[in-house]
Amino acid sequence: MPPETLDVLVIGAGISGLSAAWHLQTHCPDRRFAVLEARPTLGGTWSLFRYPGFRSDSDMYTLGFHFEPWRERSAIARGPTILQYLRETARGHGLERHIRYGVRVRSANWNPRAAHWDVQAVRTTAEGAEEGVTFHCSFLFVCGGYYRYDRGFQPAFEDMASFRGLHVHAQQWPEGLDCRGQRVVVIGSGATAATLVPALAGQGAQVVLLQRTPSYYFIVPGLDRIALLLRRLLPARWAYALTRRKNVALAAFLFRRSRSRPEKVRSFLLKQVAKALPPGYDLEPNFTPPYGPWEQRLCLVPDADLFQALSKGQAEVVTDRIERFTAEGLRLASGRELQADVIVSATGLELQMLGGMQLSVDGVPVEPGRLVSYKGVMYGGVPNLAATFGYVAASWTLKADLTSQYVCRVLNHLRDTGTRIATPGLPPDGVALKPFTDFSSGYFQRAMHLLPRQGAEGPWKLFDRYADDRRRLLEEPVDDDVLVFGAAPAAAPKAELAQAA
Repeated sequence: MPPETLDVLVIGAGISGLSAAWHLQTHCPDRRFAVLEARPTLGGTWSLFRYPGFRSDSDMYTLGFHFEPWRERSAIARGPTILQYLRETARGHGLERHIRYGVRVRSANWNPRAAHWDVQAVRTTAEGAEEGVTFHCSFLFVCGGYYRYDRGFQPAFEDMASFRGLHVHAQQWPEGLDCRGQRVVVIGSGATAATLVPALAGQGAQVVLLQRTPSYYFIVPGLDRIALLLRRLLPARWAYALTRRKNVALAAFLFRRSRSRPEKVRSFLLKQVAKALPPGYDLEPNFTPPYGPWEQRLCLVPDADLFQALSKGQAEVVTDRIERFTAEGLRLASGRELQADVIVSATGLELQMLGGMQLSVDGVPVEPGRLVSYKGVMYGGVPNLAATFGYVAASWTLKADLTSQYVCRVLNHLRDTGTRIATPGLPPDGVALKPFTDFSSGYFQRAMHLLPRQGAEGPWKLFDRYADDRRRLLEEPVDDDVLVFGAAPAAAPKAELAQAA
């Protein structure tokens, strides 16, 4: 089968890929593009996770797209509701016609002589067989997220095979699993554990949240009453835009205060928790993290549901280390034994970059961990490639929409100038390189060697503020003398990539 030739190839049909498709369709109508999705459905994270209570970990007025208002009443929504929003968005804007389901990309090589990407993929046929397919595209836009879909992170605990009950990972929640009347131990901390515990307790399970290290919790109302008031007073799009702007500003303020006045924010968060728990409940050691706020992601708790489950005796929090699994449950380092019918690992993600594909430039393999980010969108020395990586301390969609808008600006500049190739330069020798993020979350620390690096200054420095990125990606000139446009390949891409090592 001959290769299919396209102007732009988008990888992934989750939030990032749908954003890319809408912006390409709207702002680059002259470009032929397709969205490749390895799974049989769109939605990414929101069609993958099925564990009880699965919900957004940021408000829906910023997790929603800027071009499609969130119309439900809830500000923090459950997974099926979010998936329905994504499906309706794709259908309402005609995006599904661009999506090719069941196509998994394995590798992409930049061909400097033809000035295009050779993309090798595998397509699943209607009979379930796999066949190789090849695409040629002028521009490659990776929107496949940052973690593996086939498995989550599972620590190797001693004697795991000895447990006689059911042990599942939250990322692979079994269809039809009913925990009613069961003793359930949820291993982990963070958003997944904070969501699972009240949901399982609400189903009638007796739940223990077993954590090695406490997390910070931010109690928020399930309904944004200001947003609902604005809806009554204003047209839907005006109300949505104002609510989105309000929530962006509030989130940015909290994050900035967490970095400038961490003790004040810590005190505020712990007072919230103390108020939601029964009088006299000791916050030590279960709710007093040993790190500062926003050194790891805050866990949103809508309407204090986690603390309601604790207050009613439906759940318990234990801070300890696992010594080993036993036939009946878990033995902890303190000597305590937890009896369990079901053990759930909410132990995090396994990160991967660029959708797990093998990337190369003119046949030279490119290691993601040796790349240097340019404006948080492209990579130094790599031509005609962009990738979406959302905010760590804010809604993913905010950065996804900005990234898509910036890519369209680059594509239109190529058209307007009669050029074919856009290659970011690397930082000069005097600019220090830094890790991609300073977050201490385990899933980042385990995979830091896989993440690109950033520069300490200039367009290689990553911003964590939406307002800063909005100015840089939407208002500053695309042609900044660092992003080099040309009709022929940028000079010595192999040498530039070698310098990044």
